[in-house]
Amino acid sequence: MMPGGVYVLRMGHRAGRDKRVTTHVALASMALGASGVILSGDEDPGLMESVTKARDRWAPGFLLEYSKGWREPVERAREAGLAIVHLTMYGVELEFLLEGLRALARSRGLLVLVGAGKVPREVYSAADLNVAVTHLPHSEVAALAVLLHELLGFRGQRGSPGPVLPQLRGKLALPRGARPPVPGSPGSSS
Repeated sequence: MMPGGVYVLRMGHRAGRDKRVTTHVALASMALGASGVILSGDEDPGLMESVTKARDRWAPGFLLEYSKGWREPVERAREAGLAIVHLTMYGVELEFLLEGLRALARSRGLLVLVGAGKVPREVYSAADLNVAVTHLPHSEVAALAVLLHELLGFRGQRGSPGPVLPQLRGKLALPRGARPPVPGSPGSSS
């Protein structure tokens, strides 16, 4: 983890129950501009392989790690100077913290904690900030997407050359490993 980045820690993954949601936490993090994701909880080689394949194809610079527990990544982030942000419906509304979070993301970087199952009470005090996108029950993937979009916009993947060529109608993807020319570069038609 590097200062100035936004990282996501998925805490408490349960291999028999959370595979789909944890995959979506990782994919939303990747698509919406986070610098990386750390998965903690049950070791799940199939999940790691699936997310690694998506990372290698769509976002090769995206950090992907596994940690048995949540404490070690939190301590590493703290040592690196990142602010620890716990995404929870019990936190302070995002709208009141947004400008400060943007400044923290730019200057220090953030580690965003996203729980699975019951989050240990200790997490609420280990975080520098407990942040809510709403105080009603909702999906952690939806909350993460809202937070990342509000913090980063679409800076991560929007407009970057990739295997998808945007279409108003239909679907067009380049073969694996191929990249479209960057507009304005030699060989492009712009």
